[in-house]
Amino acid sequence: MKQLQIILLLLVFNLANAQQVVKPSDAVQLALEHNYGIQIANNNVEVAENNKAILNSGYLPTLTGNAGGNIDRQNAEGQLANGDTRVAEGAETRRYNASINLNYTLFDGLGRYYNYKRLKEEYNLSELQARETIENTMVQLLTVYYNVARQSENLKSFEETIEISRDRLTRSEYQFDYGQNTKLDVLNAEVDINNDSISIINSRQNLINLKRDLNLVTGNKISNQFEVDTTVNFLFQLNKEDLLNKLYSNNVRLIQNEKNIAINEFTLKANKSGYLPTIGLTGTYGWNESNNNSPLAFVLQNTSTNVAAGINLTWNLFDGGGTITRVKNARINLENQKLQKEQLKIEIERNFNNAWDDYKNKLRIYEVQEDNIKTAKNNFERTQEKFKLGQVTSIEFRQAQLNLLNAVLSKNQAKYDAKLAEIIVLQISGELLNVEL
Repeated sequence: MKQLQIILLLLVFNLANAQQVVKPSDAVQLALEHNYGIQIANNNVEVAENNKAILNSGYLPTLTGNAGGNIDRQNAEGQLANGDTRVAEGAETRRYNASINLNYTLFDGLGRYYNYKRLKEEYNLSELQARETIENTMVQLLTVYYNVARQSENLKSFEETIEISRDRLTRSEYQFDYGQNTKLDVLNAEVDINNDSISIINSRQNLINLKRDLNLVTGNKISNQFEVDTTVNFLFQLNKEDLLNKLYSNNVRLIQNEKNIAINEFTLKANKSGYLPTIGLTGTYGWNESNNNSPLAFVLQNTSTNVAAGINLTWNLFDGGGTITRVKNARINLENQKLQKEQLKIEIERNFNNAWDDYKNKLRIYEVQEDNIKTAKNNFERTQEKFKLGQVTSIEFRQAQLNLLNAVLSKNQAKYDAKLAEIIVLQISGELLNVEL
């Protein structure tokens, strides 16, 4: 019964101290929901959506209301037709008015039509800019995530190394007690343990810092105590030709450039509208009232209402060359956007080819490092057996131990370098948001 209680206590203790394991998909989801840069980009999309609405198009009329009133006091003297004279002292006149005015542009040379089209393209561009922000954030997030994973594996390797060093120290102390070696072997073992301890201290601090970096990208939504998944799955089914074909239609920078070309085309057409006349419609409904208590007035109160409508045409025959200049500059800007598109295609294709070759090279390096681990482990195990038999020195044993440790660290570095290179390939080809990492 007592043993059962101890087991239950241990289980409760382990559950209480179990750390949250954050997978790449978990970190990505947290970043999409809480990363501040992504939230700002989404807000910018909302602003662009408001700008492209009918309320900002210029197609709706404007309606204004006006109202006013004034009081006038005056002293007056007047002579009637029969010769009588009348005097009005402090005569007060009150006047009130109100009106509603309607203005509507029937035709403005198609300027607002093309501006409306331009605003829609700017909205599409803002969505692409938000997507680019998401892609860059994902690359940043996964870079930090896999750095945490690499450092976690490195720390584990350092801890395994110090256990071997402690066993070696114990063995050296026994051998010294029985006169089988000198005090120098014991001192060398102690020095190596100190060095291993320093490596562990540095590795733990680096891991803490990297976890903070990961938490920063996710909007500080991960608990302080967490682990990451060190399993890496490569997308070996990736095909260079397929990705290269998708690049021209999916790369976010290329698509943004195409939207900029469309925006400049609409800007050019909108500027040309300055050559055409503007036709407008106006309408007014007004009310006026006047109260006059002067004995000289023929009408003591007057109230009137009026309705007016009209159409007007405005044609700016010459505006000093402003429209001509704007049209010329718009043509140049459009040509520049087209030239940038061709330059960007060459640049992105080069970047993709470099990223693909880098990815393949790092995969090969990772495979070589895995083979190197087998060799280093086999060499260490043989050296360890010989060390136990006294056939190799402690220095030779330590060298074999360090060779194995360096091989493990190099393998860890190669594994995550290859995965990050794969992510860059997916980003350039425009497939980063379409695959499950």
